[in-house]
This record gives sequence, structure tokens and C-alpha cells, in this order.
Amino acid sequence: MSAFLSGLLRLRRGPWELVATVLIALGVFMLMQPFAMWMFTYSFVVTLTGTVMFIIVSHFPE
Repeated sequence: MSAFLSGLLRLRRGPWELVATVLIALGVFMLMQPFAMWMFTYSFVVTLTGTVMFIIVSHFPE
């Protein structure tokens, strides 16, 4: 856990790619669930944020 937080603070690629991937997965889940309309409403924004974030952090150093 400490290495993960250290990687986030030092802007390392691995931890930030994990965060971006989780955001993309969360957005897809929000898009497919049938229970809460607010989740469906914000699913595109969450997925788009994760995708743009992944593109940006893929340029971070290892």
C-alpha cells in the first residue's frame, strides 16, 4: 500500500494507470447497471475521464 501511494505522489506510470483502468471499468459498470439513473447519467463522463487519464499517464516515467 505504501509503494502504491508513493508511486501516486511521485507520478509513476503503474499506479496511475491502475487508477485510470479502475475508472474506465467503473464507468462501464455504471453504464450497464439497471438500478440507478444517476449512475447511468454520469457513466460517460467517468469513462471519458478514465480514458483521457490513461492516455496522459501512459507518458509518465516508469
